[in-house]
Amino acid sequence: MDRLKDKIAIVTGGANGIGKAISGLLAEEGAWVLVTDIEDDAGNATVDGIRNAGGAAKFCHADVSSTADVNRAVETAAAMNGRVDILCNNAAYLGDFHAILESTDDEWSKCINVALMGTHYFTKATLPYMIKQRKGSIVNIVSIQALAGMMTSVAYTATKAALLGYTLSAAYDYGRQNIRINSLCPGPIQTRISPNPDNPHYKWQCDNTVLGRIGAPREVAYAALFLASDEASYVTGATLPVDGGWTSK
Repeated sequence: MDRLKDKIAIVTGGANGIGKAISGLLAEEGAWVLVTDIEDDAGNATVDGIRNAGGAAKFCHADVSSTADVNRAVETAAAMNGRVDILCNNAAYLGDFHAILESTDDEWSKCINVALMGTHYFTKATLPYMIKQRKGSIVNIVSIQALAGMMTSVAYTATKAALLGYTLSAAYDYGRQNIRINSLCPGPIQTRISPNPDNPHYKWQCDNTVLGRIGAPREVAYAALFLASDEASYVTGATLPVDGGWTSK
């Protein structure tokens, strides 16, 4: 219950789904968690749940594509004790995706500005604190779509693949400052936007995993907890699939 005792953590897109599960688990393990999202009601509900369970958290409205919002959020977290120990870049744009010929400039812009540039903005704002304290862990939530081709999602897939390169470059540049930066790639996870069990796409997802089932947000959160914790002190620049074996085939 104290693997992250006294650490300051930021989780972007922390109001729902995987981000909510990560926020809750980091708090359970002793971290003070800043939950950021553009959905205020859901974000505040997530924080209320953490507090009711005995954890410490605060909600901050933040559009990850806005540098002003990002800087305000990071300053809010650092105001606790002058540190930022953990950053989990989870926010992503999830909309109607298309193949190349049907994809729109707006779709491309939203995928890039939220997932890629949002990760960059939060990382850039957080790094000065981690460099000063000579320690930190950044966990980038990517997707197995960065590792395996998927249909009709070219903008999303390309953006997620770019995040893998971003992680590798950042890990190389800041390793000597004892800052670890890793990618976590979820496979099919049951969230509010996932297909229901009676949907043929649900069965297709199950059939493409080795375990034959859909994962739960908590299962992704446990992997994020490991990468965020000191137990992963010799792990950086890594890509960890949490996909039920999808990419092992």
